[in-house]
Amino acid sequence: MEINIRKANLDDLMHLVHHRRAMFEEMGYREPAVLEQVEESSREYFSEALRTGAYKAWLAEDPNGRIVAGGGIVIANWPGYPGENLAKRAWILNMYTEPEARRRSMAKKLLEVIIDWCRTAGFRTVSLHASPAGRPLYESAGFQPTNEMRLTL
Repeated sequence: MEINIRKANLDDLMHLVHHRRAMFEEMGYREPAVLEQVEESSREYFSEALRTGAYKAWLAEDPNGRIVAGGGIVIANWPGYPGENLAKRAWILNMYTEPEARRRSMAKKLLEVIIDWCRTAGFRTVSLHASPAGRPLYESAGFQPTNEMRLTL
């Protein structure tokens, strides 16, 4: 399938929110109220972060212009840390491919675009949280597990 990868903008907000909800649904979250909250907070976040540049996103379109995949990167101000020259940190998130478009290297191409953007922007590291389904893709691109931990409050 021939695809076109382009930068997302505010006009693409519904696609970004859809990808986020669908991603969590596929990871096993089924409570409608939880998923509606994901949509609401994602819509709020993406609206602001796309405007300010704190979030960059790319979408993959099929030959008919239909959005079939997407992914993005959060750019957060961050104090210096070993291995990074910038006072920022980059996280890849919201990687999602529509089920009917899977196994066609779209996620791999999106990941390459995002990593290239990070290099061009001067980042020396980029992080992400991988779902079980996405882990093989990220490992094949060279991502390594880190020591991050989480406390649910």
